[in-house]
Amino acid sequence: MKTLIANGKIPLAKHYNEDRSVKWSVKDKLLLGLSLSEYLAQAFRNPLNWLFAVIFTFGGYVTITRFVFGLGYVTHSSYDYPWGLFLGFGLFVMVPLSASGFMLGTTVEVFGRDDFKPIERLALLNGLLGYLFAVVFLQVDLGQPWRLIYPMFVSLGPAAVLFLVAWHVATYLSVQVAELVPAFAEMMGMPKLKTFIKSMVLGLTIAGIILSTLHQGALGALFTYAPGKVHPLWYSAPFQWFHFFVSSVFAGLSMLIVVSTICKKTMAWRCDRNFLDNLDKLTLGLAKGATLALITYVVIKIIAIAHDGDWGYLASGWGQWYLLEMGAGVILPMILFTVSIRNNLPGLARFAAFIAVLGIALNRLNTALFTFNWKMYQEIPHWREVMICITVYSLYIVTYRFVLYRLPILYTWKKDEEAAS
Repeated sequence: MKTLIANGKIPLAKHYNEDRSVKWSVKDKLLLGLSLSEYLAQAFRNPLNWLFAVIFTFGGYVTITRFVFGLGYVTHSSYDYPWGLFLGFGLFVMVPLSASGFMLGTTVEVFGRDDFKPIERLALLNGLLGYLFAVVFLQVDLGQPWRLIYPMFVSLGPAAVLFLVAWHVATYLSVQVAELVPAFAEMMGMPKLKTFIKSMVLGLTIAGIILSTLHQGALGALFTYAPGKVHPLWYSAPFQWFHFFVSSVFAGLSMLIVVSTICKKTMAWRCDRNFLDNLDKLTLGLAKGATLALITYVVIKIIAIAHDGDWGYLASGWGQWYLLEMGAGVILPMILFTVSIRNNLPGLARFAAFIAVLGIALNRLNTALFTFNWKMYQEIPHWREVMICITVYSLYIVTYRFVLYRLPILYTWKKDEEAAS
């Protein structure tokens, strides 16, 4: 794409051509203003697309075999280890990393911090796609997508945490779709639709706050179904929901820093000056919020250990693994964030955010997989299970990129339809 831009091909960001005599069609907008041959040529030149092609070819076949031969063909799941990578990674890792949506929506729409507007839509998109693909991973694990409505409408269990999680995810996904409708309306030239959604954006934001915060805590509450299975250092019945909620705050903010950095490095051609010029300042602003959440998380983890009397476990092998997780995944990024804020170093904040993302991923995998049944044996994921996870996550990246190329997320759609008329 950079080659085409250097030759004068400017990606579409308005409804009409330069002299306002021709209105671009939906096809033109999907192809970014290129002809079909130009679009395919630039796609074939991108080596990342070839990598994805290989992954989808091989991983797509393995994914189909999961639905043909059953879950046992692709995983080592059992009654001892009911949660493999599909949920351990796809659900428990992706959901906290998608918490940026409700936090930036709250920051901008509720608290009036308009200085964060350049990055708000990216946060909303990160939240939407993260939750959407968490559901995809869940369906790969369950294997019967057509029965998704059963726990919500047919076999009701209002006293169950899973019932709560199902309804929260479904309704919050609907809210996030609505929050991104204005971007779609701008691209498609539907000002009335945008005005309609904008009229209720405050209500949508508040609904997102309620649904997402409850859902983040509910994921932690799931582990209270299996007391004694998760190692005590990663499990505390009174605090489990709070651990998951607070950790999702710095996870979502850190993931937003990482994603915005990737966008700046790999698709600067699609970012406008408003996004690029403000990104360093916004990164440090997000780092401040992540630092406060990290401090809170450390404090409540210490309180939980003291409350449950688990100090002795710190001297064991599992205790050393726990200290490594807390030291490298929590304490280190907290220190780096603090140094970056005090010395105005956005690059260091981005590095700290990357470490924090890895830290929360390790925490969720430890809780859902590695320390689950810690007194028995450690389960090694099946290679087919790993391949399916890589395939679905690759589809997540491709979808993310497809939307960013087209919708006004990183740039502002030019309002030229009035001038043309």
